[in-house]
Amino acid sequence: VENLKGKLLEQAQEVNRLRSELNGTDLEKHRDMLVAENVRLKQEMKSCEAELRELEATCKCVDCEHVQENARLQERLAQLQLDADEAKSRLSELDQEVQQKTNRLAEVELRLKDSLAEKAEDEERLSRRLRDSQETIANLKAQPQQIKYVIRTVEVESSKTKQALCETQSRNQYLQEQVGMQRQVLREMEQQLQNSQKIATQLRAQIMMYESELERAQEQMLEEMQTMEDDKNRAIEEAFARAQVEMKAVHENLAGVRTNLLTLQPALRTLTNDYNSLKRQVRDFPLLLQDALQNAKTEIGQAIEEVNSTNRELLRKYRRELQLRKKCHNELVRLKGNIRVFGRVRPITKEDGEGPEAANAVTFDSDDDAVLHLIHKGKLVSFELDKVFPPQATQQDVFQEVQALITSCIDGYNVCIFAYGQTGAGKTYTMEGTPENPGINQRALQLLFSEVQGKASDWDYTITVSVAEIYNEAIRDLLGKEPQEKLEIKLCPDGSGQLYVPGLSEFQVQSAEDINKVFEFGHINRATECTNLNEHSSRSHALLIITVRGVDHSTGIRTTGKLNLVDLAGSERVGRSGAEGSRLREAQYINKSLSALGDVIYALRSRQGHVPFRNSKLTYLLQDSLSGDSKTLMMVQVSPVEKNTSETLCSLKFAERVRSVELGPVSRRAELVSWSSQEHLETPQPSIRAQSSPKTGRSSSLRRKLQTS
Repeated sequence: VENLKGKLLEQAQEVNRLRSELNGTDLEKHRDMLVAENVRLKQEMKSCEAELRELEATCKCVDCEHVQENARLQERLAQLQLDADEAKSRLSELDQEVQQKTNRLAEVELRLKDSLAEKAEDEERLSRRLRDSQETIANLKAQPQQIKYVIRTVEVESSKTKQALCETQSRNQYLQEQVGMQRQVLREMEQQLQNSQKIATQLRAQIMMYESELERAQEQMLEEMQTMEDDKNRAIEEAFARAQVEMKAVHENLAGVRTNLLTLQPALRTLTNDYNSLKRQVRDFPLLLQDALQNAKTEIGQAIEEVNSTNRELLRKYRRELQLRKKCHNELVRLKGNIRVFGRVRPITKEDGEGPEAANAVTFDSDDDAVLHLIHKGKLVSFELDKVFPPQATQQDVFQEVQALITSCIDGYNVCIFAYGQTGAGKTYTMEGTPENPGINQRALQLLFSEVQGKASDWDYTITVSVAEIYNEAIRDLLGKEPQEKLEIKLCPDGSGQLYVPGLSEFQVQSAEDINKVFEFGHINRATECTNLNEHSSRSHALLIITVRGVDHSTGIRTTGKLNLVDLAGSERVGRSGAEGSRLREAQYINKSLSALGDVIYALRSRQGHVPFRNSKLTYLLQDSLSGDSKTLMMVQVSPVEKNTSETLCSLKFAERVRSVELGPVSRRAELVSWSSQEHLETPQPSIRAQSSPKTGRSSSLRRKLQTS
């Protein structure tokens, strides 16, 4: 019974699914619509063929509107035939789909009939079992009832009689137990019979419900088919009416075309005459056009030649005036004592990355090498400096512009050249360079050596070098025995007002080998670390102090010139550099000292009475170079990429402010000495000699290290 119930449920679900598919697809409706569309297309095709035959019969001209209309109608006829074929194929597909679903419905009905037959067999089998159970009960009831209790007094005469009595009692007990078991089985069979009857009743009700739902579905299907039939008839009527309206419009258009044909013949003859005349004119036009073009080319070539000659003359005059203006400007700067400012743009490297942020944002003026243009946030900002070096400029090109300042320190002038800019802009490369391509520092010493050798017949020069750095607002001697020792800035005790650093090691150099040894030893002790902006970021301000002392053999005049070459630490934003811990503390000190340098420049520019040189060790040490007794040059380093435009803008604005500072005319440090002092200075000196303060013994230790290396 349970199996039969499950099968009936499955069959009912299959019937519902097929009914839903039939309701969802509306196959009959689609088929009827396609049949109607096919009939309509056939009717239109017939009407178009009739129109075509009529037009062919009435129109005999060539290349007229009727022929074009005929071609359009033929194209439309072909399209209608294609639509009809497509509709036929679609109709056949729908017929196949309806046939498949009808077959599936028949299979489901067969399975339902089989299930009903199996159910009838199960009911018959259960009825037989019920009848057998009833007969068994009736037989049990027909048997004579055994005596349950017999009360008798029997005198036992022997042991056999007593044993027979016991056996009879045990058999009686066994029969009673059998009767109880049979009654229990009878009750269970009755209960099963009742349950089977209930299940059979439920199944009959479900079968009746399924039959009623099937009948209702068939009625709905018939109603929908009738509705689709009505829609089909209505669509056919509408299509017929529409076709009549279109046919009427076609007839009206045909009548208008006939009328137009009669009026177009005179106009066609006029147009033919006009066409012939235009054709003659077009045939003669190329010759006229060729002559006109030849004359125009000759006149334009003469005008261009005149303009080019005029432009060349103007350009020659402009460049001559530009050179004269720069010469006058440099002379004015020298007389006023202005700080000269050079700009250098480094090339774009692979460390800058790729994409929009690595695009070039710096352009140059082709006619003026002192103008620089920066594109910042979509706006073009221009800056005018004393000289601008593009990315393709070499170290030699830069040094040629600054060597005049460097040689002036031989004549007794103080000269200061310092590099300023953001981290990674190329300051250290410009000042120090590489062993294969040295920078200003090494080239300056080589130039001084060559100049000294040229004047050796009249002058006796001594060149000494000191290397220091300002790290976290502390001055450190990079050539000393203990570089970590902090030094202080003092006034010279001779009353000259000059500043010096007691205990700073000073070594005499006479050759390029001496220079390389000093630079190598000083570079080892300098503080550099890796940040997000530069792999080897300078974490301190490096100072190379070159002192040139000379004595004239004939006059006894002694000159002292000092050349300060400063590689400032990079200006940077802490958020971009990724500095943490000690790196953050270093960045804070660097930014503080550069801010103090900006305050000094502002005070000098606005001619304030008090200039805050003592706010930072950097500004205090550069006081000689910024207070009017020195020739000062600032190299502002610029990064050209888009992502660094904010820092580049700040650096260039600072450079313009520095360029406007007037320090006053520079003075030469020269004095007359006695002949005894001159003879003392002419005493032969070793190639590298320490001239540090007698307070420490670091000079002799460093000399031994350099001689050993």
